Amino acid sequence: MALLSCYDERHEYELGCDEAGRGCLAGPVFAAAVIFPKGYHNSLLDDSKKLSEKKRLRLREMIVRDALAWSVASVDCREIDRINILNASLLAMHQAIDKIAVKPDFILVDGNRFKPYHNIEYETIIKGDGKYISIAAASILAKTFRDEHMRRLAAEYPQYAWEKNKGYGTREHLAAIRQYGFTEYHRRSFHPNMQLKFDF
Repeated sequence: MALLSCYDERHEYELGCDEAGRGCLAGPVFAAAVIFPKGYHNSLLDDSKKLSEKKRLRLREMIVRDALAWSVASVDCREIDRINILNASLLAMHQAIDKIAVKPDFILVDGNRFKPYHNIEYETIIKGDGKYISIAAASILAKTFRDEHMRRLAAEYPQYAWEKNKGYGTREHLAAIRQYGFTEYHRRSFHPNMQLKFDF
């Protein structure tokens, strides 16, 4: 089923926003914001989790080419530890919206939590990345830019295999933490990390 192009035709600049990396043990949380021209359609767009890496990268090219405006922002692990992952995710979303070149008149957010942004009307949509093209596009940008970042970090710490697990708590990643400990890129206050203290 094709994703919806907009939430309400009355809005001129609907912005879709989503994050990537919220459930990871290491690395930043990324967020992206996308505004498409009114009436834009792309039948290939879908939730980034349903797409192969090759398709995500191809779609990223289309998004960057076709969007009226787009942006990506990130919040690092130290800030995640300081303010918690939910607040860090919301902060990354706000920073992505701050950076976008076109001011939105409506914001669509994946999930069920958001903090008001400059009195701009917004709507949270559970599983929104599988319903609206602007959120799907934001999910693809956030995911692909974060994956690239984790591959760069993997070159510094190859033993954690971040180029494959992207910082998620796979068995291989957990075993590496048990053997080598935490790096400066690990989220030390994050709940799964706290569990490691008891599991190993």
